[in-house]
Amino acid sequence: MGNFSLTHKRIRALIVMTAVVMFLFGLRLVQVQAVQANDYRSRAINEMERVKTLQAPRGDITDVNGVAFARSVAATSIVVDQTQILDPAKVAAFVAPILNMSVSEVQTALTGTRKWSMVAEDAQPATWLKLTKAIDLYNSKLPGMSPERIIGFFPERSYVREYPSGSLIASLIGFVNKEGVGATGLESSMNSIIAGIDGKYSYANGYKAEIPGSQTEIISAEPGTSIRLTIDRDIQWVASKAIADAVKSSNAISGTVIVMDPRTGHILAHATAPTFDPNNTSKVSLVAMRNPSVQDVYEPGSTGKVMTLAAALEEGKILPETVFTVPDSLKRSVKTFRDHEPHPTQRLTASGILAVSSNTGSILIGELMPNDVLHNYLSKFGIGEKTGSGLPGESRGILPKVADWSGTTAPTVAFGQGYSLTAMQATSVFATIANDGVRVSPTVIAGTSDANGNYTPSPVRESVRVISASTAQQMRIMMESVVSGNGTAPSAAIEGYRVAGKTGTAQRIDDTCGCYRGYTASFIGFAPADNPAYVISVTIQDPKGIHWGGALGGPVFKDVMSFVLKSKGIAPTGTKVIPVALTEKQLIEEKILAAKKAASAKTD
Repeated sequence: MGNFSLTHKRIRALIVMTAVVMFLFGLRLVQVQAVQANDYRSRAINEMERVKTLQAPRGDITDVNGVAFARSVAATSIVVDQTQILDPAKVAAFVAPILNMSVSEVQTALTGTRKWSMVAEDAQPATWLKLTKAIDLYNSKLPGMSPERIIGFFPERSYVREYPSGSLIASLIGFVNKEGVGATGLESSMNSIIAGIDGKYSYANGYKAEIPGSQTEIISAEPGTSIRLTIDRDIQWVASKAIADAVKSSNAISGTVIVMDPRTGHILAHATAPTFDPNNTSKVSLVAMRNPSVQDVYEPGSTGKVMTLAAALEEGKILPETVFTVPDSLKRSVKTFRDHEPHPTQRLTASGILAVSSNTGSILIGELMPNDVLHNYLSKFGIGEKTGSGLPGESRGILPKVADWSGTTAPTVAFGQGYSLTAMQATSVFATIANDGVRVSPTVIAGTSDANGNYTPSPVRESVRVISASTAQQMRIMMESVVSGNGTAPSAAIEGYRVAGKTGTAQRIDDTCGCYRGYTASFIGFAPADNPAYVISVTIQDPKGIHWGGALGGPVFKDVMSFVLKSKGIAPTGTKVIPVALTEKQLIEEKILAAKKAASAKTD
């Protein structure tokens, strides 16, 4: 009985212990399944699932007719299941040429036992299609279950920025960096609205790659706003070719052409040379990425004379036929100023001074006004302030305060040196004269479209009156003489049309030495002169050899303006050029002729 009782007690103790253990196991099971289930699930998700940014496609940047200059296109990153690659060396040799990669790069991505590995990031969809077609063709020649079949490649979606027009308008558009953020140009300055709003999605995690088919969208991405420019691609192409050819033939540092509608401020073309390809910026210098039309400043030279004469006309100091005694040189303060070519003392009208671009004559006209009056007119024309174009990095230019002027500043300013401006500012000056004296702020933005395609045009540009309509009209008539056979730019004349403009050949400041070295050659004009539809500026920096604005800028203006007038259907106005006397002799002859006509009319 004793042994039986002892055995019975041990069995009971064992049962109790077993019950206690089972109870503890039960409690733990309840804890795991009921209390800590979400915690364990979260750990599993963290280990196997990831949340990633769902890239929003950037808005397009298009020309005025909707032709894309910049767009986001679907990209396909290519991943591979390494466990399905039986012969990495052989497969790499087959795949590498298709992906435009080295065999060693591809083989590294294929070699190993990882479930997923990245082979090519942000490849073009066409590349993925080319790869799949090549693999399908290769596999079709093998038995269905052949171990030599190539399998295991999968796509991941993303977006890349594409610039269909290449270098055509790169300095204006800019480009997007590797992080998908606008780095220069409009891509940078308007990045906040072009970029859109990224979303989020979850996916099962492989090795440096997403497991295909595991993606689940959490927050939808909102596509960016598209920008419609005022640029006309066809005009842009003509302007780009013309300035590139001129820069190349003159061995210049750079060149710019701007085409503007003076009434609306719309820029129809914005061409620079040299340029770069925004699709491939790895070897492009930061200097080449600049927008010279608003970032580079230069002394305008003789194109600035139009402001001096317009101010004198507006102030009632001169008339187009006012005669001046114009010497070859003038000494003012400690400096002697000369015309670009030696000549005997001449009796020129104000129109003649403009036509032959006399420095000394312009000084005489400038001296008819106090310094602060001349300075104020330059300010009203927009010198020393941004144009309002909104382009990134725009410079104000340089216009010294009158209090800082020396004894040589006023005469220097009168003929277009001693202050600096941008090509956009210079274009705006001539657009003001073309637009009956009203300065309209230039712009390249026609409007925007949201993700649903709803278009919103940009507001009407700000405008300010600078000179009266009558002064602007007088200036246009005087400026026609520049393009005549007696002027400095007969090369800018367009058969059948009245053309007005002004040449500029200014000494150029070299930043490396802070001294004058080389020239800035320019021509700015508009047509038809009696009813201006478009203004075109041509600026060429540091040409070698021939460096006159008329010789270099005139032909570029003619080529581009001829195309613009034709493409926009601008017919000749049919009016005749109003003759203006350039010299005192011509003025006297005109008066004698007019008197004879008057006498003849009385006789009849």
